[in-house]
Amino acid sequence: MSVASLGADPLLGTAEISVSFEFFPPKTEKMEETLWAAIRRLEPLAPRFVSVTYGAGGSTRERTHATVARIVKETSLKPAAHLTCVAATRAEIDDIIRAYYEAGVRHIVALRGDPPEGVGASYCPHPGGYANAAELTAGIKRIADFEVSVSAYPERHPESPSVEADIDMLAAKVDAGASRAITQFFFDNAHFYRYVDKVRARGIDIPIVPGILPVVNFRQAAAFATRCGTSVPAWLADRFEGLEDDAETRKLIAAAFAAEQVFDLVNHGVKDFHFYTMNRADLVYAICRLLGIKPKPAA
Repeated sequence: MSVASLGADPLLGTAEISVSFEFFPPKTEKMEETLWAAIRRLEPLAPRFVSVTYGAGGSTRERTHATVARIVKETSLKPAAHLTCVAATRAEIDDIIRAYYEAGVRHIVALRGDPPEGVGASYCPHPGGYANAAELTAGIKRIADFEVSVSAYPERHPESPSVEADIDMLAAKVDAGASRAITQFFFDNAHFYRYVDKVRARGIDIPIVPGILPVVNFRQAAAFATRCGTSVPAWLADRFEGLEDDAETRKLIAAAFAAEQVFDLVNHGVKDFHFYTMNRADLVYAICRLLGIKPKPAA
C-alpha cells in the first residue's frame, strides 16, 4: 500500500461514508476530562454511534454504565454499550441489559470478553452464565429489540485454532441476531480483504466494519497488537524506528499511515469505519476530515 495506490481522487463518493468511535470508561478525574474533551471534539462529526468498552472480567461495569448513561443525557450521540459474558450469571447480565434499555440505550456490542486474569489466561464460562457471544446475543434479543454488534477477527482470535473457526462463531452470532460485525484492528489491509472474502463465501452478508487504530504511540500499539494477535508489518515498524523522543514527527507519520490505510479501504469499496480512539480525538478527527466528514451545525 502506498500513496500512489490511492488514485487521483480518493475522496470521490465519500458522501456515503459513515464512522463510529470507541471510547473506554475513565479511571480518574483527569482521564474523565480527557474522555469528555474527546467526545465533545468528535460529537459534531455525527458518527453512526459511539461505543464504550467493558473491562476484562467486567471490571469496569459500573463505569461503563455511568459513561453510557451520561452520553445519553448530555449529547446527541447514540451510544452502544459493550457487554461481556464473564464473571456474571445470566440473571445478572440480563439485569444489566434491562438497565441499559431503561437508560435509553438501544445498541449493545456483545462480546465473550477476556478472563478476569486478562488476555492470555484460559477462558472458562461462568457457571450459570452465557458461554459465548452467540448465546449472549440471543439473550439480548430475547429481552428487547436491541441492535447488536459483534466482533470479527481478520487475523484469527488469539485463542482460536483458525480463521475458519472464527467464521463459524461469527455465523452463530449472526444466527442469534447480530446485525453488524466490527473487526479487531489490523495494519495490513490485505488481511481484511481476505477475511471479508471468506465471510461472504460462507454466505454471511451483514456489514463487516473495519476497526481502525490510529497509531498515536507506536510502542503501545505494537504491545497491544501482540496481545490481540494482530501482526505488525516490518515496514510500519521501520517508519517509527528512532522516533521515540520525537513526538511531533511520530504524529505526522501516524497521520500519513492512517490516511493511506483508510483511503485504500475506500478505494476497495469500504464505506463504514470504526475508530478505536483511545480517548484521544485529534488524529481521529483529522482522518475523518480527510474522508470528507465535516462537523454538522449545532441544533
